[in-house]
Amino acid sequence: MPTTTIRLPEDLKSRVAEAAKRSGMTTHGFILEAIVEKTDQEKQRADFDAVAEGRFARILASGKTIPWQEMRGYLEERLAGKDVKRPVARKHVR
Repeated sequence: MPTTTIRLPEDLKSRVAEAAKRSGMTTHGFILEAIVEKTDQEKQRADFDAVAEGRFARILASGKTIPWQEMRGYLEERLAGKDVKRPVARKHVR
């Protein structure tokens, strides 16, 4: 496994050591887990952004949307367990 050196301010180094101890991990293990967690979080954000961009591109291409109030009402009724008809996207009217 390759080695990477990071320089931590003393106060952060102390905080990491204390947090690692509380969680029953070594400082090294704690730092690795934090890096993995942050990396996974960033990947998840990038995936979310890609889905959002794709959806927005489809809205722009079709010009069709569902007004928020209509969608909200639909979602609220679904959460209440009601059998409701899904709203249909249509050209946006300003």
